[in-house]
Amino acid sequence: MVQAMPNDMWMDAPATPGEWRYEINGEGSAALFLDDRQSASFSLWCEARSGSVALVRYGTAREPHVITVRSETTTRSISAEQTQSPYPYLVTALRPSDPLLDAIALSKGRFAVEVDGLPPLYLPSHAEVSRVIEDCR
Repeated sequence: MVQAMPNDMWMDAPATPGEWRYEINGEGSAALFLDDRQSASFSLWCEARSGSVALVRYGTAREPHVITVRSETTTRSISAEQTQSPYPYLVTALRPSDPLLDAIALSKGRFAVEVDGLPPLYLPSHAEVSRVIEDCR
């Protein structure tokens, strides 16, 4: 069982080790948060065709499939779809104008991503995140 930090303590929790990487391809752009082994644990994708920003948490979660995002100013739980092939992940899509994306990009240095059954992520709000959001606008 994965233990989550109490909701009111997430800003003080140790940062998740890793770094952001910005990538672009024929389908859009992405900000991937990579751990020390260069495996992605979370990403934001600008899906040019659908005109949406996908939030992706890699791993297998317990039901119900919900991604909770916490920023300095906003907390929201969003239904997500679990995918198993070829690597398991949860995904949800937001409109580029969704205020949650601005809350993530402008959060005081970090934001949190929580999924039941997976370790919580405490991620820095770096330029790669803002760049993907702006790519979709």
